[in-house]
Amino acid sequence: MTATQTQTRENLPIGPDGTPLRLEDLPPADTVRWVVRRKAQVVAAVRGGLLTLEEACNRYRLTVEEFLTWQRSLDNHGIAGLRTTKCQSYRNR
Repeated sequence: MTATQTQTRENLPIGPDGTPLRLEDLPPADTVRWVVRRKAQVVAAVRGGLLTLEEACNRYRLTVEEFLTWQRSLDNHGIAGLRTTKCQSYRNR
């Protein structure tokens, strides 16, 4: 059984905007433009058990390293850390 099959309404993870996050709230699988909100949603979905890391990487064609970079940036710098224009300046700190 996958993580997506075991979720119930009561234990949905909380998205970056503070509301419960459901599969239908996630970015489409064919997303090309990764804005801050979408990256944060995917990180929240994995952390909350809505998707496994493997499912997220397969669904969005991400490498594990790319996902972990998003997660680390979010942890270290908050939502603003997910901006691609900020990545270089944060890496140099």
